[in-house]
Amino acid sequence: MARIKGATMTRKRRNKVMKMAKGYYGSKSKLFKTAKQAVMKSGQYAYIGRKQKKRDFRRLWITRISAACKMNGMNYSTFMNGLNKAGVTLNRKMLSEIAIADPAAFTALTEKAKEALK
Repeated sequence: MARIKGATMTRKRRNKVMKMAKGYYGSKSKLFKTAKQAVMKSGQYAYIGRKQKKRDFRRLWITRISAACKMNGMNYSTFMNGLNKAGVTLNRKMLSEIAIADPAAFTALTEKAKEALK
């Protein structure tokens, strides 16, 4: 029976890593061992970054809503409380878009929130 060598799979695996490391600085894009370490670390950063992106966008939306609320004489927490009591189920992304694109509609929402709190 013929002996099976792993040369083709090894080369394929190494080429895959080297392709992912293309554009890295210095030996990280040239040498397999350092390239593999760099690719693994960049994969960890990418994984963490996907989680942080969600947090960052939520923080941005809240900041935009808060700024629009202050222009209408209200703060963010009372506005959100008023919307919940009024039964308005808009998420923060849509509220921030409304605050930017249609300030008149956002003013109407703040009035509705104020009415619900009375």
